[in-house]
Amino acid sequence: MRTTLLAVGRIRAPFAAADAHYRKLLARHQPLDVVEVRDPADLTRRLPRDAHAVALDRGGRQLDSIGWSRWLAERRLAARHLCLLIGGPEGMPPEARAGAAEQISLGPQTMAHQLARIVVLEQLFRAAKILAGERYHC
Repeated sequence: MRTTLLAVGRIRAPFAAADAHYRKLLARHQPLDVVEVRDPADLTRRLPRDAHAVALDRGGRQLDSIGWSRWLAERRLAARHLCLLIGGPEGMPPEARAGAAEQISLGPQTMAHQLARIVVLEQLFRAAKILAGERYHC
């Protein structure tokens, strides 16, 4: 399954090191392409047509770690290109939210969009480890 993280803005310190760390850990379990776009309008323009788009948004469905692993297993079975969308400092643009097949929340709190990127990478890594039957704190 092809997976893309489509994010507004470039990753910068202090988040860049964590981004690189989780992308390296995730690479052996769940290959991931990261595409950074300049502005929120680019999210919808750069969204692959064949992708199952998922907007990371406070109003979405909340998942625990086991829920993330079950969700990832479902996405793998569907065998469609998975594209996760992360908005910029102003959040998720309404047109990107409306165009997504589903929305997932990282929690009710507001967080920096670069931190949200790290949280998504960590949750994908954790879910992939759970699916692989490897030990990982849940």
